[in-house]
Amino acid sequence: MNHDLSFHVDFRHRVRFTQDAFHPDNDALASVCQDDSPRRLIAFIDSGVHDAHPGLGDRLANYLAARSRRGEKVPELKMVEVACGGEDAKNSIDVCEQVLAATDRFGIDRKSFVLAIGGGAMLDAVGFGAALAHRGVRLIRMPTTTLAMDDAAMGVKNGINKFGKKNFVGTFTVPWAVVCDEDFLATLTDQQFLCGFSEAVKIGCLKDAAFLTQIEQAAEKIVARDYRAAMPIISRTAHMHLEHITSGGDPFESHDARPLDFGHWAAHKLESMSTFALAHGDAVAIGIALDCEYAVRAKMFSRADCDRVLACLRALRLPTWHPLLMQSDQLLRGLEEFREHLGGQLSVTLLRSIGQSTEAHEMDHAMIAASASALAP
Repeated sequence: MNHDLSFHVDFRHRVRFTQDAFHPDNDALASVCQDDSPRRLIAFIDSGVHDAHPGLGDRLANYLAARSRRGEKVPELKMVEVACGGEDAKNSIDVCEQVLAATDRFGIDRKSFVLAIGGGAMLDAVGFGAALAHRGVRLIRMPTTTLAMDDAAMGVKNGINKFGKKNFVGTFTVPWAVVCDEDFLATLTDQQFLCGFSEAVKIGCLKDAAFLTQIEQAAEKIVARDYRAAMPIISRTAHMHLEHITSGGDPFESHDARPLDFGHWAAHKLESMSTFALAHGDAVAIGIALDCEYAVRAKMFSRADCDRVLACLRALRLPTWHPLLMQSDQLLRGLEEFREHLGGQLSVTLLRSIGQSTEAHEMDHAMIAASASALAP
């Protein structure tokens, strides 16, 4: 006797863009963590963010206390802990173990909160711990980098690196909420600030030619750190990622194609080849450039459109080449690792034109090598 039943589960993805999130009059964080029953909250702050924003934990404590005095049912803050930041947060199980231990020690139930304040890698690692504890406690992400705000924090994935492979261990878990505070971007280096715009270029190439034009037109102001020009790009990129995840029909990547990973098969491999010294946003820019060059050689993408994408990346001071591209044998192993991660058939997203893409199930190794050589300065 067989019983095959289909079912659907409703999720809500709450995203807030704001400034000065811990000002007592700011509703963004309070609005997503109020509850009729008493709840608790533990917070983890990326070590780099902690250094750049002294007293951040005290500001969070004061914020929650002020909202509580107003009679709002915000959670009780039980602890603030500084966790390893940057890609190191994902290169071991340590951050995840910290979350599990704190969840146990402070009696965090499934409807209490874990607040993660940091860059994308740290959010991934804390989120992995939150997804494992009680099979999932409520995770609130507070991204502090461009890349985390416009891409990483919007996703439904958490994880860590293992066996030299990016995101080998992880879960699919929808965050309870994402609160993006523009003020965190002010302390980023120029490289940290700009590398997140590779994801904006990516999604413009995939889904919206007019948006890519908007990025091109704003590039000079973005490089100059003009937030009036940069924030609409960041917010629109986040929205487009969110829209695809919530409306694209495959949020947990059950199928082979992963269009939002355009440029990522090579990016993930380049990161591991560099022992994660190469930042994810920079690696994505290089991966986009490589796949655009490949699509030209495969006669599916025009030379003019390829040059336009490369020019946009370079206008944003993003790299389009790295010496590791010349290590062809090792780079090409990234295709098999990508296929394994997909769980079956290789599906690499390539462009047909700006705003239109297709899936390639095979890639010519010699053409990949030629594409990499063509990018060399």
